[in-house]
Amino acid sequence: MPAGTLYRGREGMWSWVAHRVTGVLIFFFLFAHVLDTALVRVSPEAYDSVIQTYKTPLVNVMEYGLTAAILFHALNGLRVVAVDFWSKGAKYQKQMLWSVVGVWVVLLAASFYHILQHTLRTWFGG
Repeated sequence: MPAGTLYRGREGMWSWVAHRVTGVLIFFFLFAHVLDTALVRVSPEAYDSVIQTYKTPLVNVMEYGLTAAILFHALNGLRVVAVDFWSKGAKYQKQMLWSVVGVWVVLLAASFYHILQHTLRTWFGG
């Protein structure tokens, strides 16, 4: 391992990376959302066109990805708060991370059909 590397590729480093990546993805979504909402004042026809694009299966799959990013970012943020403010947080940070991942997977599985039902019906009928 390189000298000076604190996490050395362990869970803490990957949760740090995932937290930053999901934060950036959420930021870009919010930026695009503000722009497309502002479009309604410039050109209602263009706004309607953008909204039609959002009804495609590809965008629906991206919405599921956004849900995954928001859920991980929120749950991991709670873990970060616990690590920072709980006296035993650093000791149990690895167990808390795996708990976050477990809850995240359960919530994603529970939301899978609800979010993707339109796309699943489009692709597979029903």
